Amino acid sequence: MVVQVKSMGLFGMDAYEVRVETDMSRGISSFDVVGMPDLAVRESRDRVRSAIKNSGFEFPCCRVVVNLAPADVKKTGTLYDMPILLSVLVAAGSVRADISDSAFIGELSLGGELRPVNGILPMTIEARRLGIKKFYVPAENAAEAAVVQDIDIIPVNSALELVMHLRGTRTIEPAPKIMPKPSEMLYDMDISDVKGQMKAKRALEIAACGGHNLLFIGSPGTGKSMLANRLPTILPDMTFDEMIETTKIHSIAGQLTKDMPLITRRPFRSPHHTTSPAGLGGGGTIPHPGELSLAHNGVLFLDELPEFGRRSMELLRQPIENGTVTISRANATVTYPCSVMIVAAMNPCPCGYYGHPTKKCTCTQQMVKKYLARISGPLLDRIDLHVEVMPMDYVSFADTRKQETSAEIKARVDAARRIQTERFKGTEITCNAHITPHRMNEFCILDDDAGEVIEKAFDVFGFSARGVSKLLKIARTIADMAGSETIGKVHLLEAIQYRTLDRKYWSGR
Repeated sequence: MVVQVKSMGLFGMDAYEVRVETDMSRGISSFDVVGMPDLAVRESRDRVRSAIKNSGFEFPCCRVVVNLAPADVKKTGTLYDMPILLSVLVAAGSVRADISDSAFIGELSLGGELRPVNGILPMTIEARRLGIKKFYVPAENAAEAAVVQDIDIIPVNSALELVMHLRGTRTIEPAPKIMPKPSEMLYDMDISDVKGQMKAKRALEIAACGGHNLLFIGSPGTGKSMLANRLPTILPDMTFDEMIETTKIHSIAGQLTKDMPLITRRPFRSPHHTTSPAGLGGGGTIPHPGELSLAHNGVLFLDELPEFGRRSMELLRQPIENGTVTISRANATVTYPCSVMIVAAMNPCPCGYYGHPTKKCTCTQQMVKKYLARISGPLLDRIDLHVEVMPMDYVSFADTRKQETSAEIKARVDAARRIQTERFKGTEITCNAHITPHRMNEFCILDDDAGEVIEKAFDVFGFSARGVSKLLKIARTIADMAGSETIGKVHLLEAIQYRTLDRKYWSGR
């Protein structure tokens, strides 16, 4: 008789059902696992055999064959240890229980304890969709899985505990459901910490309102990084769907803990400029998400942008446009979402003081050109807002007046986002930065004066088609912030300010 135990597998962001089939027959004692297992899965034979013995059971002395179906999909990782052990015990008659509505996941130690595995959340979501009622997971993964409703999550500490539960001698209570708490939304920093820099703060607010990418350029110590680090404090709260989608990526990457089973605040990732292209975009023999995907629904901050490798910077171009990153390998092609706000900061030259009002730049003109040339035109064109952060004078630094807080700015951001939510209802567009080309005429309506302005700007500044599109999206956001249904002249003129800085620094390149 063939015994079947349900389990789950993971390929990129997508989970699928795996059936662990076990057959025992007379013959020389052996233990084989088939169904395209990788090395980690094949090694489960030794872990399962030792766990059964050390849990007080006898491993059957016969020919044991375990098949992981579907057999044409490669199985990876250590998550099949628990279902393999259970299928062997059921086939041997050591366990008699109805498990037709249950699925099992977990890595075993040699002593039979359950260890956590990656990717529990997407597998739990798929298990619920398949109609599975009970999902047995390692106890350390239970909180992560418990964010999914309408499925019982059974936290298991050891193989012995699982067997006793199935025999009815010791009941394991389902894990309590996890929901986000309002207190988790608090930050330990505030935009009021930044004195002065009103233009940069205004640009930061526009970026938050419309989901736009942003580049700060200025000398060291002007507050570029300080401003960027406070951007999450003014971003709108995540919806529950966004929390689940973001948590799935962190679950696959193995970055969740028992104390943080659900991502409730927008991610802020700040990779070092030595990060490799694979670390930024994702990769590996079995493709895993990189910094771009880990920042999904949040912010990717690239400090000292010109110091990043050329390949790393150019890797950003396609994900910025599409909101996804595709990793292709000989045995797999995986696509991860990466709908992020790119915020970058850079100095204007190697020494950092080119154009500084009081400090002398020590770089030659050739050094400045070479430094700026590290940022390609196509990448620069994909960044919506270009803002120069000027050095602060002593009067601004010594100003003791109360600065506007993150909460005050966030209230305006939320109001602007509500307007966009209503406008884009029924579409896949989430904010102004993601307006698709074929919907531009529908959502970016100009009044007569604004139409004349953009025509002149197109001729004077030589904007590319993408540049004009970015300009209109920024103007649409500024109009939303002003409560205007159409884009007016004043909205467009402000937007143009954020698209012309390249003429100052890059025009002579």
